[in-house]
Amino acid sequence: MGEPLLEIRNLKTCFYTEDGVVPAIENVSFSLDKGETIGIVGESGSGKSVTALSVMRLIPNPPGRIECGEIIFEGENLLEKRMDQMRGIRGNDIAMIFQEPMTSLNPVLTVGDQIMEAIVLHQKLSKQDAKDKAVHMLRLVGIPSPERRVNDYPHQMSGGMRQRVMIAMALSCNPKLLIADEPTTALDVTVQAQILELMMALKDDLGTSVMLITHDLGVIAETADKVVVMYAGNVVEKAGVRELFREPAHPYTMGLLGSIPKLNEDSKRLQSIEGVVPSPFNMPKGCRFSPRCGHAMDICREREPVFAKIADGHHVSCWKYSAGGSE
Repeated sequence: MGEPLLEIRNLKTCFYTEDGVVPAIENVSFSLDKGETIGIVGESGSGKSVTALSVMRLIPNPPGRIECGEIIFEGENLLEKRMDQMRGIRGNDIAMIFQEPMTSLNPVLTVGDQIMEAIVLHQKLSKQDAKDKAVHMLRLVGIPSPERRVNDYPHQMSGGMRQRVMIAMALSCNPKLLIADEPTTALDVTVQAQILELMMALKDDLGTSVMLITHDLGVIAETADKVVVMYAGNVVEKAGVRELFREPAHPYTMGLLGSIPKLNEDSKRLQSIEGVVPSPFNMPKGCRFSPRCGHAMDICREREPVFAKIADGHHVSCWKYSAGGSE
């Protein structure tokens, strides 16, 4: 098997505020192969979006800064690239779909102009050829009458159509990696299903790898090949999607899976994970999940666990497994 398309090694990103230094993510490591879909899951504040923005080198500085680690894309460390080199990579080799299409799209430019901008910049096409490509992309993502809608402004489209425009924009240069940050947030369930089906179909057609960030484990089960579970800025478990759903190892992962409604259960009460995600200014000592964990031992409150391999491709950061060995 060849080298991964993307490999993140011990990534740490901090934000410097008036109240102190916030370590948004620490020791984040995982890899993504060509043509693969990886799901990044966790509660709000777990570091999912910061990880994605770090890969894109879009962390605002100040107040944010990537402190250490490596982001290896096609064998090269993106953290060693100059900003002009990164501008050539963003939108071309790596594209991103942001959470809110209404705020991500420029309200004073037509959707066609916004799609054309990346095409002209990266593919060096003429304006007319770029417009033809924009119309083609709108047709590809299922927008009716694309020749007419290419001249529309974002406010003239529904939320689902704006999200389709964001997908068309992201895929307009045939990127090797697509980062989708909560691509179905604020959409109704029918449109969610359509958007996800569209993304996966285009991924298969174009051979694009996908990093899908979501809090919806049902979406992950349907679309991902492997899963990274994050909590309070750390990766706590990573495994193939079938392995993770069949044999979750970390208590946090078990809690997330236990909170999913099940149609075949008589009880109407949903399980929940007690407590809240800790403040980044006051992280607990030892395992960050220990204050909420019903299986916490004394060592969990004193020392951070190391990653342990419990099966091929399945690693977990928990003292229940770490005590016997490390990754």
